[in-house]
Amino acid sequence: MTRLRAPGDDVRVATLDIGTNSVLLLCAERAEDGWRAIVERVEITRLGRGVDRTGFLGEEGLAATLDAVGRMAAEARALGCTAVAATATSAARDAKNGHVLVERAAALGVPVEIIAGEREAKLSFDAVAGDRAGPLAVVDIGGGSTEFIVGEAGRVDYRRSFDVGSVRVTERVLRGDPPSAESLAEADRLLSKTFRDVPRPPPGTPVVGIAGTFTTLATILLGIDFDGQRVRGYGIALEALDTLAARLAAMTLAQRRGLAGLPAGRADVIVAGARVAAAALRALGADRVVIDDRGLRWGYLYDRFGTDSTP
Repeated sequence: MTRLRAPGDDVRVATLDIGTNSVLLLCAERAEDGWRAIVERVEITRLGRGVDRTGFLGEEGLAATLDAVGRMAAEARALGCTAVAATATSAARDAKNGHVLVERAAALGVPVEIIAGEREAKLSFDAVAGDRAGPLAVVDIGGGSTEFIVGEAGRVDYRRSFDVGSVRVTERVLRGDPPSAESLAEADRLLSKTFRDVPRPPPGTPVVGIAGTFTTLATILLGIDFDGQRVRGYGIALEALDTLAARLAAMTLAQRRGLAGLPAGRADVIVAGARVAAAALRALGADRVVIDDRGLRWGYLYDRFGTDSTP
């Protein structure tokens, strides 16, 4: 991948992460000590609604996603961003008509790269590994896939993307409102089987959880609206995660929609998301996860525009 470079000492660029459930915007400015976020925000558009069943991106999800992409790109340009680049992940790469998203986004002036799961994993790892020393395990839970990456800054020892995420597990397995005990047990069996070959990192390796499921679990436990400063570095013990997963599963969708810290657009998939998170920690042999609000959009920023502070 050729890195894009913009002239001047005050470079601003934007990256978009077009996921199965949401679109995330990062507008960043290059400073002397690296990149500094100017604007970060997310919109739930559910691009991947039904993809697991039909194999195609639906028009409703496409329209909502492209509307968000267009508005975010316009916002970034208004803020002085000289380039806008986007990735699309699980839903777009699995759908037979993923090219439609790319073509329509191009008409909006936004180049979209549909990236493979292994590349998604590497970029997500790069987003958080640079300022951490020693071995690290990163788990990225999306709507359609979950990535595991183990390594150190500058080196990846293991990376793999699995086709299970909060939206996909919800649509494939969970039934009832609240979900039935039988469907919850089915979800747990599916996740245990899917993650069974994930290698355990050396004992004591920190586990970092990124993306919307993990940050949402943190905001629920904190009882706050999303705040990156408070979420980043927040630790969740596996026991607390199991307790929260059981609590969420016992609630109806209407009850979850009224829960502090839970965005309405995630209320229908957070039950599955919490179980994916718990299963991921068990697969790694970890009893705790540390949350980081950075993710793929930051890794793509570094990949496309460079990690150094020199334009």
